Amino acid sequence: MRHVAAVVRRPSLWTTAVVQAFRLARHGWWTRPPFLPLPAADYVAMRATVQYGDPKHSLEVEDLLKYLVWCKAENRRLAVGRR
Repeated sequence: MRHVAAVVRRPSLWTTAVVQAFRLARHGWWTRPPFLPLPAADYVAMRATVQYGDPKHSLEVEDLLKYLVWCKAENRRLAVGRR
């Protein structure tokens, strides 16, 4: 819930957060409870292992915000390159 609250406090990241949620969502997320666009558990474990060295480590709020800022910048950079 801290993650959601942190993003809610930053309206400039809302669109990026929604886009990334759907990009990372497991295939067919709408057919299985909790019916949310969440990434697959094995993907989350792999990312936690790479980033923190522990597959059960939770994503830290500050890391989420840095990731979303990076995604936003990359999306802009790629959009400019397509013009």
